[in-house]
Amino acid sequence: MKVKFALTLMTCFMIIAFPNIQIHAQTAVQIVQKSIDLLNGKSSQATIQMTIVRPKYARSLEMKTWSSGNDYFMVYITSPAQEKGQVFMKRETDMWNWIPKISRMIKIPPSMMSQSWMGSDFTNNDLVKVNSLAVDYTHSMLGEEEIEGYDCYKIELIPTLESPVVWGKVNMWISKEEYFQMRMEYYDEDMELVNLMEASDVKQFGDRMLPSKMVMIPVKKDGQQTMMVTLEQSFDVAIDSEFFSQQNMKRVR
Repeated sequence: MKVKFALTLMTCFMIIAFPNIQIHAQTAVQIVQKSIDLLNGKSSQATIQMTIVRPKYARSLEMKTWSSGNDYFMVYITSPAQEKGQVFMKRETDMWNWIPKISRMIKIPPSMMSQSWMGSDFTNNDLVKVNSLAVDYTHSMLGEEEIEGYDCYKIELIPTLESPVVWGKVNMWISKEEYFQMRMEYYDEDMELVNLMEASDVKQFGDRMLPSKMVMIPVKKDGQQTMMVTLEQSFDVAIDSEFFSQQNMKRVR
């Protein structure tokens, strides 16, 4: 009884003396999962503009997106005219592409997952595996750092041996209070930095605040980047899993 009383007294003293201390500290994987949950909600619908910048040109696309949980995602390209109507769908671990101009449905094979998506600096794998960051990797807390004025956790992600991912390592900076994914570094299997993703311009979307702008920068390619700007987004909308079907890919608008 005296031992329990002493421990309780010590806990109270620690809370009073150090009010910011975390008695129940979060694990790195819990922080990563909370950032994913914030980004996705139970379901979501968005309008996004993507600008691809190259040394000699820049081009933009607009798209509508729908998601449900971690396993279902669909993208419908609304502009430009030559790309309009293309649809991409992630259903669990599979990815499909509907091309209306040739009336062809293509299943994207594993060998193409590391290739560029729509000519951008995002890969097919980035679309399919964005929600697997909490399950396909082991997580280690590296420290804390300020990014864009936000105090962030810096977390290292190393893929497990059985994980079908293309990166050798990912570093994430997640804001401590808001759980924004503010910065990500993608390394190849030789642990050389390949891509850098930076988020900014936090805005209100539905019931939550989120960075509205993401820029993916290939670090060894001067004058090259891809910027994604969320124009509109709503969360926890009614979307049935049957929405994410090959039949619906052909008629979604």
